[in-house]
Amino acid sequence: MALLGLDAVPVEVEADISRATLPNFKLVGLPDTSVREAKERVRAAIANSGLTFPQARVTVNLAPADIKKEGPMHDLAIALSIVSAASKSAAGDNVRRVFLGELALTGELRPVTGALPTVLSALKAGFSEIYFPTDNSIEVGLAMEGVDSKRCIAFPVRSLAEIMLHLSGDGCLQPLDPAAVAQTTQLRPNDQSIDFAFVSGQAQAKRALEIAAAGGHNILMSGPPGSGKTMLARSMPSILPDMTREEMLETTKIRSVSNQLESGVRLLAERPFRSPHHTASGAALIGGGSYPRPGEVSLAHRGVLFLDELPEFPRSALEALRQPLEDGFVTVSRSQCTLRFPARFMLVAAMNPCPCGYATDPFHDCSCSPSLIARYGRRISGPLLDRIDLHIEVPRVDSRDLLNAINAEPSSVVRSRVTLAREKARRRFADGQNCSNATIRHQTLRQHCQLDAEAKKFLEEAVDRLKLSARSVTRTLRVSRTVADLSDCEKIGREHLAEALQFRSRTK
Repeated sequence: MALLGLDAVPVEVEADISRATLPNFKLVGLPDTSVREAKERVRAAIANSGLTFPQARVTVNLAPADIKKEGPMHDLAIALSIVSAASKSAAGDNVRRVFLGELALTGELRPVTGALPTVLSALKAGFSEIYFPTDNSIEVGLAMEGVDSKRCIAFPVRSLAEIMLHLSGDGCLQPLDPAAVAQTTQLRPNDQSIDFAFVSGQAQAKRALEIAAAGGHNILMSGPPGSGKTMLARSMPSILPDMTREEMLETTKIRSVSNQLESGVRLLAERPFRSPHHTASGAALIGGGSYPRPGEVSLAHRGVLFLDELPEFPRSALEALRQPLEDGFVTVSRSQCTLRFPARFMLVAAMNPCPCGYATDPFHDCSCSPSLIARYGRRISGPLLDRIDLHIEVPRVDSRDLLNAINAEPSSVVRSRVTLAREKARRRFADGQNCSNATIRHQTLRQHCQLDAEAKKFLEEAVDRLKLSARSVTRTLRVSRTVADLSDCEKIGREHLAEALQFRSRTK
């Protein structure tokens, strides 16, 4: 199987042995460097497994030849095709088999990247048997949960010699038991987020984060250094609702392709929280490479992407966020292929009001000139700011709130309200998709965001006074829909619109 984004396509490995010419080993079919290096791994693995590598011209073709093959995933299939061609033997049945695995020089199998999406694609393609390295049992077990053994069987393999014995009938590999694998592994716990109760003061910022979590909205926090912006952002995962199994599978597939699954973790049960450094390039954020791999926006799928010191990011990297913020996916085009990665994330951004950070702090003098502050603000373009639903000022925390022990609401209480609002929104959408208010389609906006007479008049006045763009109006309606859901109201009232409008950027 060859990985194409988050999916995989079957690759047929053909071997031809000709003894009419000098010994040679040729590998064709658009392989990359790591696949071409498989020649030496395969040669040594066959010899060290007690088999004989043919002293002839060996030609191995990876079909289809127009799809680029990369990584050591094809080692096992290449070795089996050569041994089969050399012995002029092949399986006499019509069973469709998939072979995955990197070969060590000793003939042992090493784990491969992207086993979960690869096996899921193999199941869709109708293969009956899957052979894979034992160390990939956790991912394969997850993909095989609920699959009838009459439809497909997965066999964990330790070495090339072991699978040769199995295929020749002299040995028997034990099929993988997904239930047994699930008992010995675990869900990824949510142990990195900060509880809301530990954040001192900042009641308005907490309210904005609650609205953002309930509707899946993007939020930008601005304030002086030390006001708690980073701590607020890191507390966001603690108030988000639990992921559905489909969302868990989506995020786990992305981590599998990116080779970022932790050892012993079967399924990612927490919503992702990604916090790239402000020196990250556009390719690191969006995804890229000669053969594209998911970037930070995809790794944050169904979770939070936190961009601290937003104006310090390269302008090109920030502008590349426009498409995923609007569409929920990112398209990465290269000369050889064009791939689409999911990127339905919540953007939580933080910034200082000026380079020195104290332009809005009444207790510190700002050393920046007006022109410097203006240039600093222009590092973030208007179209990008327009795609951020909530803009909030985070002032310095009052000393009484900072030093006195105040019984703030814990994250569990806030999360219960957020979960109820999300459930209310999910039941509203007739298509049954796991959709949030932030992704209400334009064609159904009027249906889902109904205003009473007073609210409609208030919105018309706000549009004229604040000169809101069409996108700003749409996002204001989506936010007000979330505010109404938190208040358990069917129709959007004037008070809901007023709260949503106070979070719009004052530059619009």
